[in-house]
Amino acid sequence: MTFVAVDVGNTSTAAGLWRNGRVCGRCHCDGAFRESSAQVEKILRSARSPVDGIAYSSVVPREDAAWRAFAKKKGLRLFAVSHRSFPVKLDYPAKDTIGSDRLCDALGALRRYGAPVIVMDFGTALTAAVITRDGVWRGGAIAPGFPLMRDYLFERTAKLPRMKIGAGGVPKIGRSTEEAMRFGALVGYRGMVREIVAEFERNFSGPFKLVATGGYAKWALKGSGMDFAVDPDLTLFGAGAAAESAALAQGKGRG
Repeated sequence: MTFVAVDVGNTSTAAGLWRNGRVCGRCHCDGAFRESSAQVEKILRSARSPVDGIAYSSVVPREDAAWRAFAKKKGLRLFAVSHRSFPVKLDYPAKDTIGSDRLCDALGALRRYGAPVIVMDFGTALTAAVITRDGVWRGGAIAPGFPLMRDYLFERTAKLPRMKIGAGGVPKIGRSTEEAMRFGALVGYRGMVREIVAEFERNFSGPFKLVATGGYAKWALKGSGMDFAVDPDLTLFGAGAAAESAALAQGKGRG
């Protein structure tokens, strides 16, 4: 099957063409619906086979109506990822509160890497999900991401600058304000990641396979020594896999 996978995040939207379990033509857009839907238009025009629908994940509810209208205009079914049609058992009391991006990450990690697995998404927030050896999603963790940490320091202090994130490695020691902030961000963040993984492995009798995605994953983990597989299109892959499962269950595709 073929879908346009769309992942609407707090700071950017990612999209790509999901075809038979592979993601191609991936793009990111920092704008809201108008800019990102224009990119999806290009992806639709580039598709060389009929598209069965839009695999939709979003953590920004105000965007949902516009994307539903977009899908309707294009004659495509919108498959919104949710716990209701999720093809993985969820051992979680309030399933309706799980973000669709976390579900996509978990399904993508399970399909690509198998269980047991811990998947972490390094975006506006740092999210983690645990899938145990029996293939059950057990829950996870949510912590501030690099953008939130950076913005909080800038907004709540008088002299600290808005640190650039996503570039530059860990200095031996901070010999300027910028270096000191980068040292604190990267080393401190890696410590948090290590402790989250260690706690999960203690609680669920690890070890686990480790998978990372999100815009800051490669930067955060480079040189850390942690054995993460960094998978940039994992969320889109998981969205497409969830949409395919829902479409097959419903017996519905285009139209």
